[in-house]
Amino acid sequence: MDAKTQARYEARAAVIKAMAHPTRLFIIDELSRGEKCVCGLRDLIGADISTVSKHLSVLKDAGILEDEKRGQQVFYRLRVPCILNFFGCVEDVLVANARRMSAAVRK
Repeated sequence: MDAKTQARYEARAAVIKAMAHPTRLFIIDELSRGEKCVCGLRDLIGADISTVSKHLSVLKDAGILEDEKRGQQVFYRLRVPCILNFFGCVEDVLVANARRMSAAVRK
């Protein structure tokens, strides 16, 4: 693998790694319905503001989210809504796994 190809796969891995936490997946899912302020996300998640902010920072640094400060509030939204296509693919894998496990049990 050449250096350019290696760099591309490393960049992809960084995005996937940023999503590799249940709370971050929840945040992405919530933001698929529209932008939300940090305090709103905090209430939905049920964690302290610093924990939620850290998750948001990881997703923002990966290029998944963008933010906008309005007065004292910071609002987050998906930077690239196509990230939700990845969710659909993951769900397809889960369904296929469930079918395989079900078939194994019936044998």
